[in-house]
Amino acid sequence: MVWADKVTTRRVLVLHGPSLSHLGRREPSLYGTASLADVDDAVIAAGADCGVVVVCRQSNHEGTLIDWLLGAEGEGFGGVLLNAGAYAHTSLALADAVRSIAPLPVVEVHLTNTAARDAERQRALVGAACRARVEGFGAASYVVALRGLAGLLSVDAG
Repeated sequence: MVWADKVTTRRVLVLHGPSLSHLGRREPSLYGTASLADVDDAVIAAGADCGVVVVCRQSNHEGTLIDWLLGAEGEGFGGVLLNAGAYAHTSLALADAVRSIAPLPVVEVHLTNTAARDAERQRALVGAACRARVEGFGAASYVVALRGLAGLLSVDAG
């Protein structure tokens, strides 16, 4: 595969979807009090511990998230952590974008356990397209997911 020469397996793109910019203020009893900056700091620090460079981005716009996914391999990312927010349950377009960048691993992340929430949030359109899913650990979900993805990148590279 030609693109494989451009991919640096030790770089991870973290994508945060709609409303995640309001973490810490948005329903703290459900999503916790950590801000998005806190989450980014934690996942960047965990990346450094794993020897992975982490780049974090947030958008409320589905098309922007798709553009970032489709451009990930061209930017040299070896994998993606994706919290698509509510789009995770509704967006065939995001699911198609995830499938279109395979074999680049995408790990879906959620702060809450979506299986224990309302029926609309139990549907995992995007998650079904991802290599793995991590959810239910609050802000720590991102660190758990990053460590898992770093392990996948090491296995895939070796």
